[in-house]
Amino acid sequence: MTNDMMNIILFGPPGAGKGTQAKFLIEKFFIPQISTGDILRENRKKGTELGKEAEKYMESGELVPADLINRMVEKRLSQSDCESGFILDGYPRNTEQAIYLDDILKRLNRKLKAVISLVVDDEKLIKRLSGRRICKQCGISYHVIFNPSKQEGICDSCGGELYTRSDDQESTVKNRLRVYHEQTSTVIEFYRNKNILFEVDGNGSVDEVRSRILEVLK
Repeated sequence: MTNDMMNIILFGPPGAGKGTQAKFLIEKFFIPQISTGDILRENRKKGTELGKEAEKYMESGELVPADLINRMVEKRLSQSDCESGFILDGYPRNTEQAIYLDDILKRLNRKLKAVISLVVDDEKLIKRLSGRRICKQCGISYHVIFNPSKQEGICDSCGGELYTRSDDQESTVKNRLRVYHEQTSTVIEFYRNKNILFEVDGNGSVDEVRSRILEVLK
């Protein structure tokens, strides 16, 4: 694959290292990472017509309609920095959006080259995420298994107390994983049936996972 063909969707559950791998792909192929959250913030910040429309829903506590998200994605993919490719993150979330994305790409005369799904066992993800500890004073991050502090519960740097963030609680992590699987299962199957889904083993070091992704993108 050449750079001008790097149209990628990247899936991965919380804790799978998707952000780290996306950053590498951005730097290697000079393509933008596009998420619906970023698109919403950018449109609101610039005060675009789409942004103003979305703001009405957000200010009233309502979800931004799928049709509006789709239009924002289409406008973003038509921008010049996407000419060499893009990494879609968090979109599509369902088969309706996946079908709409196909239509967008047809209109832009582009084609998806790879849908990469990082696969890591849930139990390992729970250990990764629920084992994180943060210093209340200086904010340094530790991990009870992979990067423990010298003294349990105490920061090596400033002596502050270490705590578990609410979204790192095991019950919360399990719920986040459940929601992820529920949201992505139908989309994963959609792309599997199109023969462009590549399930990449997300276990091992960052470099090992990176090599597996690059093997897919050769």
